[in-house]
Amino acid sequence: MATRRNYIDLPDHARRNFIKWTVGLGAALGLRPWKVFEVQESIVGPAVAASATQSPTNRMVMLHAGNGGAAWFTQLWPHTDQAMTAGRSFYATGQATDQTVAAGDHPMKLGPAAPKWGPMSGFIGGNNETHTGRPASVFNLGNNVTLPAAVAALQMASPTLVPAIGIGQLTFGAAAGAPTLAAVPNAAGMVELFNSAASTAGGTLANASDAALFEAYYKANLSLLKAAKRPTMTKGIMTGKVASNLLGRNLSNQLRPTATDLARYGVTANTPAKLSSIANALITTVKAWKLNLTSFVQMPAFNDDPHNAFQNMQTLKDTVDGIGKILQAFYDDLKAEPDPVNAGLKLSDSFVFTVSGDTFKNPSNPAGWGDGTPGNSNWIYVRGNGLLKAGWFGGVNGNTVETWNPTTGQNVTGGTSAAMAAPAAATVLYAVAKGDMRRVQDFYRGQDITGVTNPKLI
Repeated sequence: MATRRNYIDLPDHARRNFIKWTVGLGAALGLRPWKVFEVQESIVGPAVAASATQSPTNRMVMLHAGNGGAAWFTQLWPHTDQAMTAGRSFYATGQATDQTVAAGDHPMKLGPAAPKWGPMSGFIGGNNETHTGRPASVFNLGNNVTLPAAVAALQMASPTLVPAIGIGQLTFGAAAGAPTLAAVPNAAGMVELFNSAASTAGGTLANASDAALFEAYYKANLSLLKAAKRPTMTKGIMTGKVASNLLGRNLSNQLRPTATDLARYGVTANTPAKLSSIANALITTVKAWKLNLTSFVQMPAFNDDPHNAFQNMQTLKDTVDGIGKILQAFYDDLKAEPDPVNAGLKLSDSFVFTVSGDTFKNPSNPAGWGDGTPGNSNWIYVRGNGLLKAGWFGGVNGNTVETWNPTTGQNVTGGTSAAMAAPAAATVLYAVAKGDMRRVQDFYRGQDITGVTNPKLI
């Protein structure tokens, strides 16, 4: 007769911590998540291990388009009036298609180059911040809490080696529980975060057997050290153990974009840097997510202030086609990769993507593409991974701006774009938290946003 295995019985709060820290330690030690789940099952049973195979948060990419560069994205996801009325600031008047709508969704037009990656939402929110490379008004959740930091704090429930990465000097801000942002100058800097000098050619641990010997030697010596058992030594020793493993692992070789990658994203020697820089960053992001090395990446986009874009329609079209192809290739790459921490899913099933900026320029007048927006408005585009109502909430119609009611989802005549910043930012948190409103409320105490959200996915 088979005997029932005795598992350690953990209370709910300790169970969550056990899952969080064992997965985090496994990532730091370079173990595949499934190996960690097997160990969890052997200690606390299959029920707890099963809950660990689904991350409680989605991954996140935030594009910050400063100095007017955000305006390029209106050519992918234009306002309805902008897309359909001749003489507006849109390169393909009448050629945009309707985004598929479900109950509660609002209409949205998709430009010919828009990526096919599921429903997009556009939320009027924040104020025009013309000529800044660090737009921040739509990130204001209230009480000195910012959206990027709150997203990264939420994602600490799904530990990774480097929780949050920021390219360039962008707004990150503060939120309770947020990790320190790993700031790098460019996409190549992302790769270098995981580059062990000791493991590269000429390094002391370049030989794999030497690297393994070093790690074993370090840990064996720790076992002989009486002080290693003291609570005051635990943190430092654990750090040393992780470091001994990583010193011999050169993850950067697995993250660096290849020529094949760049070709797939449409990047050639003639591609403008404003496009190739985005492509390189997104390629490395896919590779980092595949290895569960990070959950959050924020990056700049364009920063080129394209006042004269409509004076050269071919260059405009090439630029729009270029960014569309890059975003589509990013999604296609995610769709091809199994999710390392969500059993049975692809990476494409668990990511949120936003585009925000200082100004999206005047949607109604392409002449000189002025920086001013109706009502001093701003907005944020969100790929909510199915957790948000799709389409435009608020919007620009000629020289008029509408806002929206977060509780009902209805568009509103009147109100200010600035007043909508907090609820717009909260929708992003909701999508990252996979519909867990309780976690959203740890950072946001504003208006009820149920009018623009979908129920938590099972």
